[in-house]
Order: sequence, then C-alpha cells, then structure tokens
Amino acid sequence: MSDYNSFAQNCVEELKELQAKLYKKYNLNGYENWFYDQATGLLTFSSENVELNFKYFQAGSFSNKSNTWKWSWDNDNTLEKAKGITGLVREFGEQSNFDKLNKGYFESDEIEAWELAAIAAKLADGIGVYRPIIDNHLQLFLILTEFVDIETAQKIKDKYISCKVHGSGRIAFVCKHLDKEHKVGFEEAFETYENMELDEEDDLQAWCDECETVRQGEDGWNDVSMAFARIKLVCEKCYFEMKELNL
Repeated sequence: MSDYNSFAQNCVEELKELQAKLYKKYNLNGYENWFYDQATGLLTFSSENVELNFKYFQAGSFSNKSNTWKWSWDNDNTLEKAKGITGLVREFGEQSNFDKLNKGYFESDEIEAWELAAIAAKLADGIGVYRPIIDNHLQLFLILTEFVDIETAQKIKDKYISCKVHGSGRIAFVCKHLDKEHKVGFEEAFETYENMELDEEDDLQAWCDECETVRQGEDGWNDVSMAFARIKLVCEKCYFEMKELNL
C-alpha cells in the first residue's frame, strides 16, 4: 500500500501543476455555462457568443451522500465513449496490485476522489480535471485530454442527432423503408458493429432489399435511386436495432 500511496501522491502533485496551467491558459472560471455530452465526448464552456471545447472522458463519480466512489468502467449509466481509458486504469491496478484502481465501487471521501482522478489523468496523459456537481451531491470527475477548436468541435457535433428514444447518438442514414417493425432486408455501405470507430469521412448507411434492386438497376446511386430510397436520419442505436431485426 505504501507504493500506492507514493504513486497517488505524485499524481496529485502533477495534477496541481496541470490544473494551474489549464485554468490560467483557458480561464475556465470566466465562463457562465458548461455542458458535457457523453455521446460526442465533448465538454463545452460558453458565455454569450464565446465557446470553448475539450475532449474528455469520465474517470468516475463521488457521492457525498453515500461517501462512495464509482469508477466509470463499473457504471452502466455511463456511455462506453465517455468511459475513455478507464478500462486501462483498471488493468494497471490489477497489474500493480492497487485495489483502489480495480475495485469498481467502494467507500471513499472527496480527497481520495481527487486522488483517483489524478491517477486517471496521469495514466491518460490528460491536461487537467473538471469536476461538475450534479443534484448537489454527485461529483463527476472529467479528465480533459485535449483542447478542440470551434471548427473541429462543430464537425464532431454534426455527427450526432437527438433521438426521442435513445437521447443523443451518432448519426446514421437509412432508407425510408427501414424501421423497427418490418423485415425488409438490410444492405450496408460497409460491414458495421455498434460503437465502432469510424473514419471522419464515413457514416453508417443502410438500405432495404428493394432499394438495392433499384440501385443495381441504376448502376449505383443517382437521382432515381436516391429518390426511391428517400434517405432519413436516425441515431446509431436505432440503426442497429433495425439491423438486428432484419438479420
């Protein structure tokens, strides 16, 4: 345990330096609003027409009601994208025999919560930590990994859609005939699986058997085949529910 204490304290000291640089460089206390989006993996600060964005992942959460810490890798309410490299933190804990890093949920306090966040920031080569408080008792420890300029942040946000069923999710394109009730076949632009990493120029795209017949008859996508397909937008989870039904 002494090795763990020494390692944790070194991480805390490094985080103090990172925090000072982060807040000085970006003046995080000077913004009126903040918003984090698990789907996009972006933490946004804003004031009127000014916006600042960072990529982040959620290390874990501390409740001052129950005095407990929960790693995000052990939290079913945290999206996989938002969990970031916390799985690697767990692996490091197992390899180093550091119980606090590989046990998902345990009694803790606020000081130790910062300590655990500092370790996650160290292992992720993060640039700092932001700690929003939810419902006056739940403290989220977000590890900032890099600054994102406005143009890049907007491109990331444009890849996501608000779904009435699933909330915010990655955008997907399907033909008008695909839904979650009828089996009509499922053709894809390329083989896909849920939560897969996509190249910047790629999107999830699918169409039914009838659309595929028209597409082949037209030697590909053109005004005629596109008019027949009448592509619509859905979220990624809806897309894979449609795929599961048809396959």
